[in-house]
Amino acid sequence: RQTSKQTTAKMVREIVGLSAGQCGNQMGEAFWGLASQEHGLDSAGKYTGDKDDQLDKIGVFYKETSDSSYTPRTVNFDLEPGVIDKIKSGPLKDLYAPTSFVHAQSGAGN
Repeated sequence: RQTSKQTTAKMVREIVGLSAGQCGNQMGEAFWGLASQEHGLDSAGKYTGDKDDQLDKIGVFYKETSDSSYTPRTVNFDLEPGVIDKIKSGPLKDLYAPTSFVHAQSGAGN
């Protein structure tokens, strides 16, 4: 009788958010604001929480940076730069990595 050794693979749990267009980017900004509050992060991605479970599984949605802050795993894109420029200058401007944003030139939309 042959026996087999069963191995269990551990799934990597990382989610990347994609925000497209005006509505998608506005909803994405709202989502990351709420998710940051739930995980005890301030608007720059620094942990300011007071509960140990706030950092539990934070790596699913956020990447830890070299300065021990957290940035969302997201790509925000649009044909027009207006909404993305608003996010880049808004209250969460320091939360996102600069490479999170992709847009075409102004006037590229329909």
